[in-house]
Amino acid sequence: MQRLNAWLRRHPMVVDSAWAAMVLFFGLLPNDAGQGGWQQSVQLAIAVVLPLLMVFRRRRPDITVTAAVVIGLTQVALDVDPGGSSIAYLVFAYTGAAFGSAWISRLALAAGLSAGPLVFWEQGLLKSQYHPETSTTTFHPYGVGETLLIMGLMTSPFILCWAWGRLTRVRRAYLVELEDRAARLERERDAQAKVAVAAERARIARELHDVVAHNVSVMIVQADGAAYVLDNSPQQAKEALGTIASTGRQALVEMRRLLGVLRTADTAEEYVPQPGVEELPDLLDQVRTAGLQVDFATSGDPRELPRGVELTVYRIVQEALTNVRKHGGPDVHARVAVDFGDRELAVLIEDDGRGSTDEQLTSGGTDGQGHGLIGMRERVGMVSGSLDVGPRPGGGFRIRAVLPLKAAH
Repeated sequence: MQRLNAWLRRHPMVVDSAWAAMVLFFGLLPNDAGQGGWQQSVQLAIAVVLPLLMVFRRRRPDITVTAAVVIGLTQVALDVDPGGSSIAYLVFAYTGAAFGSAWISRLALAAGLSAGPLVFWEQGLLKSQYHPETSTTTFHPYGVGETLLIMGLMTSPFILCWAWGRLTRVRRAYLVELEDRAARLERERDAQAKVAVAAERARIARELHDVVAHNVSVMIVQADGAAYVLDNSPQQAKEALGTIASTGRQALVEMRRLLGVLRTADTAEEYVPQPGVEELPDLLDQVRTAGLQVDFATSGDPRELPRGVELTVYRIVQEALTNVRKHGGPDVHARVAVDFGDRELAVLIEDDGRGSTDEQLTSGGTDGQGHGLIGMRERVGMVSGSLDVGPRPGGGFRIRAVLPLKAAH
């Protein structure tokens, strides 16, 4: 049924054709008006033309409404009695108000207001009075009050149809405005998200660039040292060359992650090592000093990780704890757990605070940079990991990141 309604809304001419067929049927029914000759031919032509105009009323509202008004005035001028097809005039009163231009809407209103007086005048209606004593009926004109009442009753269906069409037009314009506003807000939200993603990627690119630069500087120092001790201490030179090879492979991995990410011009002149998993205890001490209770636990076999992965872990924990301080509420308690697996590293940050709202989840959350969760997703995506955020069973909020660990080749 829903598919049928949707199809009919997409093909309004089918609905209009069905209504036109019904009006044509009633217009071709024989009547007892007593008219004949050319008047009957005109009435038959009107019964065919009005339904035909109904079929195209939504595609050409101005033309069809104007033609209907002209046909109605011609019918009154030629003293042609209205047949069953005259119900189409109500449809055109609605069409002018709902789909026509401003002047067509006013024309439909004027025609509707004139319909009652014109029909009353054209029919020459008289009030009948039956005399039982003589078994006769006499006719005499209506009074002024009765005339106005009858004309008002004849006009009211046209005015009601016009008002219905006007209401439909206003409602359709309101819905279009709502859709346009929703589309505009969606575009603005997407634009803001893109700006946030671009800014976060630029920040990540700067940090990865510093990681690579640090590794390259280590290689240069080791190479200089190996050249210095090559003649006197070949064993030390061999160890330095091994360190250079290991650091070079690690730098190559980080460089691959860096490619394709834009770097802004406001870069630092000097490159320093970025924080990693080893600095997490220091970070947690700072958070505890700020008043947030945090427990920290590690599992598995701790080992040296790629600098990009370590930086990602550090930043995720940092931003997650920042959000806990801002949105967790008073007396909140947080827990940080790092699990070193064989092929992946899992990081869990959860708290027992008041959690997060749906708006924060859909908009990306807020932190010191304005887009905490967006930044986390971008960082995790840079190392081909996965991120799961959401309310914690029993209250609070939970963030879990899984980062794959791949051997450097």
